[in-house]
Amino acid sequence: MFRCLVLAIATAAAFTAMPAQAQSADATKALNQLFADEWERSLVESPESASYQGDTRFNDRWSDNSLAAIAKREAEILVLRGEIAALQALLPAARSGLSAAQRKLKDAKPPADVAADVAQQLQRLVTRRFLVETPHAQLQHLPRYLKAVQLRLDKLRADPARDAAKLAELKPQDQRYWRLVAERKGVQDARLQELRWLLEELRVSFFAQELRTPQPVSLKRLDKSWAQLNT
Repeated sequence: MFRCLVLAIATAAAFTAMPAQAQSADATKALNQLFADEWERSLVESPESASYQGDTRFNDRWSDNSLAAIAKREAEILVLRGEIAALQALLPAARSGLSAAQRKLKDAKPPADVAADVAQQLQRLVTRRFLVETPHAQLQHLPRYLKAVQLRLDKLRADPARDAAKLAELKPQDQRYWRLVAERKGVQDARLQELRWLLEELRVSFFAQELRTPQPVSLKRLDKSWAQLNT
């Protein structure tokens, strides 16, 4: 039950960071999916309950009530508590960062190609299910990515040629990645996920170097990741 409550709070919190028009139907769908996944997990952990309710898939097993299993469940609850606390701290920053980036994009009136690139980046960063789709390790970087968008737009007027040059380097990599995601019907393994976030860090490196990246990132490193992906 505690796990369900955490999922419900996390999902509801995520959608407060989204534009109002996108919240209703998609929030309901995402929340329903989370509860469906949690219900399935509960049946696996409590096969007797599943059998009692007419689900015969687990009739050949009993609940694991060993000390090790109980300790494992208690540890999972502690992890969930930590995650919800981290999300409560993260979401206000993400919400304000998204609003600020969207405002700046509107006010800056950048060239069409830059506007399209930034709008698409924001859409992909803060999807309708970003809280459950974004790897936990990357969620903590979301405010930095949104800040990088703002800094890019701040610098654009002073040096549009530099922005254009960097966008020309970035765009083929970006298109290549999302084309592959489409070919795989959205299924992303660990290597593809690594590429996804390397591309986001490359944006920080190109347009907002002062924010720094957790690890060195360059086109050369991306090429290496592409080569590993294809092996």
